[in-house]
Amino acid sequence: MLEKQHIDYEQAVLIGVINRAQNEEKVTEYLDELEFLTYTAGGEVTKRFVQRVEVPNPKTYIGSGKMKEVETYVKEHEIGSVIFDDELTPAQQNNIEKLLRCKILDRTGLILDIFAQRAQTSYARTQVELAQYEYLLPRLTGLWTHLERQRGGIGMRGPGETEIETDRRIVRDRISLLKKKLTKIDKQMETQRGNRGSLVRVALVGYTNVGKSTLMNVISKSDVFAENKLFATLDTTVRKVVIGNLPFLLSDTVGFIRKLPTQLVESFKSTLDEVREADLLLHVVDISHPQFEEHIDSVNQILDEINSAEKPMIMVFNKIDQYSHEALDEDDLVTERTSRHFTMEEWERTWMQRLGDNVLFISALNKDNLDEFRSKVYNAVREIHISRFPYNNFLYPEHLDQY
Repeated sequence: MLEKQHIDYEQAVLIGVINRAQNEEKVTEYLDELEFLTYTAGGEVTKRFVQRVEVPNPKTYIGSGKMKEVETYVKEHEIGSVIFDDELTPAQQNNIEKLLRCKILDRTGLILDIFAQRAQTSYARTQVELAQYEYLLPRLTGLWTHLERQRGGIGMRGPGETEIETDRRIVRDRISLLKKKLTKIDKQMETQRGNRGSLVRVALVGYTNVGKSTLMNVISKSDVFAENKLFATLDTTVRKVVIGNLPFLLSDTVGFIRKLPTQLVESFKSTLDEVREADLLLHVVDISHPQFEEHIDSVNQILDEINSAEKPMIMVFNKIDQYSHEALDEDDLVTERTSRHFTMEEWERTWMQRLGDNVLFISALNKDNLDEFRSKVYNAVREIHISRFPYNNFLYPEHLDQY
């Protein structure tokens, strides 16, 4: 159960569908994540609606009977937002808004809202704003009032041009302006990365809320914001770290998530340059999460999209202090034993064994096994450094404990 602070949370309802692509168990898992996203955005989920449907209704996504059920609940409980787990088409969103007369969001819109709340620097705010405008452009309606007019008045509206066309023109102009601004900032950041010299670059990657920022704080002795919410970190943080007497750069990047909006992948590609230009990736995984294997697949898919899947990588299984397996009664002849029943030792004998030396099990919060973590990272960074500067070989012993 999520621990709520004394905040006025907006009441929300979640909607998901069961189909060939996602069974009931999968939908429950996705809605659990959607509820955490809703909580992160400042909402409180009061009810979930799930419908089995092979093909989404082109007008309202779910069927008319289920929509009537949702409409009754929304009116009776004065619900502020209805959130769909999958992306709605502009027509579907418009139709549903007319029926339910409340805010309608899909997973993409919700993630964009969280990003807008979390963006701290000018760079992050520009990236999020661009993603929002590109998402909103096809969803403009004649009654749309989200934008402040950037221009208007006499002479600014063409002959026969409607209000919606004017809005679209304003948005397209804004998108063009933001892209130019990002291009300029990207060049500045590229120069900054170039000025960092020849230090080996290590990047923390992983699903959102796996403990990357906590690990960053422990290793670099810095104070990067960390919180038990999704997307606590948006801005890339880079710190110089020294293990033994071997210096390198460590960066903490934005967390990934399943069904990550295309607009965000595009807008944050420049932020992900830290990953692209890294010499070594530390893929942090929350092993205490029941679906951590799928999280790994999601991260690998995005790494593949940004051409970083083949980089040297160490898998860091974090939160071992929170891991627990489901006990199976020896007399239970009905329940099938699955990976949920694996102990930590059994997990280590599965596909993880094939990772060889490129795997670690730690607790960043409790600082468990951090000596082994430092040693493994030291050896990996040393190997990269020596290959780049072979004449420095004598400066760095083969093992950290030789210091």
